[in-house]
Amino acid sequence: MDTDLLKTFLEVSRTRHFGKAAENLYLTQSAVSARIRQLEALLNSPLFERTRHNIRLTSAGERLLPHAESILTALHRARQDVALHQTHQQQIAIGATANVWDILLQERVTALLATNSSRVLRAESLSAETLPRRLLERTLDLCVMFDPPKVDELACKAVKTIDMVLVTTEAKTSDWLPSEPDDNWIMIDWGTRFGSELARALPELPLPILQTNSLRIAMNALHQTNGCAYLPANVVASELERGELFIVDAAPVLERHIYAAWHQDSEYQTTLDELIAELRLQA
Repeated sequence: MDTDLLKTFLEVSRTRHFGKAAENLYLTQSAVSARIRQLEALLNSPLFERTRHNIRLTSAGERLLPHAESILTALHRARQDVALHQTHQQQIAIGATANVWDILLQERVTALLATNSSRVLRAESLSAETLPRRLLERTLDLCVMFDPPKVDELACKAVKTIDMVLVTTEAKTSDWLPSEPDDNWIMIDWGTRFGSELARALPELPLPILQTNSLRIAMNALHQTNGCAYLPANVVASELERGELFIVDAAPVLERHIYAAWHQDSEYQTTLDELIAELRLQA
């Protein structure tokens, strides 16, 4: 299959517009339409539902989407691996959710590179649902996440333990807990298990004014709304010392583990062991 067909399909699915996809791909709109028709003919199925003011994926298009992404990612990686082999370098693809990049990996990429000059890293921020699939497809070598994948082919190991504390921008009484909409509760996605533990520990929490998987977005909203949120104790330590944030004494400290996961049959096992050991040491 011509990979240009898949690239065109992904661009149309992203822009939801044939004209915009054509501009981004430096093609005419008729060429984009022809490529989509060719791909639909190859798969014997329509990929888009076309209306006058909207384009959306059909169920077949939805099923094709992750496969198209995986094929193009694998091809891109193959090209890089071949090029790197000639310079005796090794490429390792690391994926993590946005919040794990924020609190653990972002500042450590440089340190991981510095320990081995023959190592080349590719870093990706992906959803928790996508990470295990990418490991199984061998388009990622190492994933770092809150909830370890329960898949037989994948191995995992805890690399860091984090204490999550409930903080506010204003000092509260010793028995205060968020329970009203005006308390401006901000819910950050720290993994499925955290959500379950939080629901048991604080069943009276109000509906969140914001839900996000980004620490940076949450921190900005926290200060702008005078709200409250569960955050890693090590991340907010300096703001607690300066009196910019305050711990809610009545709220429990919730412990979270961050895990590294990889394919059990990885051809880069020695390198992965080194990276995991370095992550645990830095943690």
